[in-house]
Amino acid sequence: MTKKQCVLASNNSGKLREIQSILATMDIELLPQNQFQLVEAEETGLSFIENAIIKARHACRATGLPAIADDSGLQVFALNGEPGIYSARYADPAAATNTDDHKNVEKVLNKLADNTERNARFVCAIALIKYPADPTPLICQGFWDGEISLTPSGVGGFGYDPIFYLPERQCTSAELSSEEKDSISHRA
Repeated sequence: MTKKQCVLASNNSGKLREIQSILATMDIELLPQNQFQLVEAEETGLSFIENAIIKARHACRATGLPAIADDSGLQVFALNGEPGIYSARYADPAAATNTDDHKNVEKVLNKLADNTERNARFVCAIALIKYPADPTPLICQGFWDGEISLTPSGVGGFGYDPIFYLPERQCTSAELSSEEKDSISHRA
């Protein structure tokens, strides 16, 4: 049986790894958009859902294949939801490409330095566009609640994982195995 092809509208290698792992048991061949020499779509939306739709539609139009996009990020309640949709470029909002993960983590920790309120959550919006003019994309949204740790810990994952602390597990998401993270995260 031939697997159905679907383009992943992202050049983020960490995101690609996680989504491929989560979808591994499905009958889908996930093709990264850079395989088609696609430039990432400009994320002009005001929400994770809007940006996921923009990215999926861009990849679908360019390739003619169904496309899936994930727009996700960290919301820190004491920072009024920052970094939010700007999570990938938080340390340098004017950057044309994603900012270094360590710089983004450092900015969050610096902004929370004197704050005892450290509740946060990861948000993930996923959009599937089946054909370029698809008027009804499939949209899913997931949330993962936790706290921001005082210092980074762990080497797994990517992005804000080293400071996303899970009180019920007494570790950061960067300290989880890939299998554990895939089963409980905002993308699960």
